[in-house]
Amino acid sequence: MDKQDRKPTIDSKYIQQHLANERTYLAWIRTAIAMAGIGFVFLNLHFTLQIKVLRLEDQVVAAVGFIAFLLGIATIVFATVDYFNKQKQINNQSFKSPIRMVFVVSISLVVVMSVLMASYFMKQSIL
Repeated sequence: MDKQDRKPTIDSKYIQQHLANERTYLAWIRTAIAMAGIGFVFLNLHFTLQIKVLRLEDQVVAAVGFIAFLLGIATIVFATVDYFNKQKQINNQSFKSPIRMVFVVSISLVVVMSVLMASYFMKQSIL
């Protein structure tokens, strides 16, 4: 099959945009793996390095680790759905930047991190 027999596809018109979409997808996957890994490391360090055992503390650490793992899984699902939606939008020339999603993710992360840090320091001041 030589070059003249090949027909251009819709995807081939927007190669750069599709490659950028794939890079974004892979960045989300790396983020998801890191989130799940942080949950696992959090649990492992707590239960490995723990000197005194408090049942409530163990439950909180287990919940935070499990939530981090679930957020990693949810991020993989979100990234996959988002990848295919953007692929369709690129081919239809109807792509719009997801400004609302950026705000939602940013605010959610700030709130979650603030709550975790506050609970950690409150626990330290109680002990």
